[in-house]
Amino acid sequence: MFEYVTNNEEETKEFAKKIASKLKIGDVIVLSGELGSGKTKFTEGILTYFGLEQEISSPTFTIVNEYTSKNINIYHFDVYRLADIDEFYAIGGEEYFSKGICIIEWGEMIEEILPKNYIKIKFEKDTNNTNKRILKIETKEDRKN
Repeated sequence: MFEYVTNNEEETKEFAKKIASKLKIGDVIVLSGELGSGKTKFTEGILTYFGLEQEISSPTFTIVNEYTSKNINIYHFDVYRLADIDEFYAIGGEEYFSKGICIIEWGEMIEEILPKNYIKIKFEKDTNNTNKRILKIETKEDRKN
């Protein structure tokens, strides 16, 4: 695990663009952290990298927003409002994993059905600076379930 500190929303988006440059179909990123901690800004950065910055909207009232660039699909999930994991199955959630890049806010709620390999980023607010975020990044690889 490593930590990355951002001092404002723009730095969060710039960091996301760097990560986006390495992403490919089948990659899954789980974003966790309290409301307002930067998860949607991070997603904006990824979408900006793919030329989709005008498309962003938080999936707060839907489970998934789908975005298509020239060569890749991006699926932005917010599973916070799911009653249980069965609701994720009901929308065919697992089928998205192989179709494009999946960004899943509150993904720890469905961790048991995530692919073996994924990136988990936990967003923490700095108590002394309202704009500063500490991003704790870890890769989950070849988990045994």
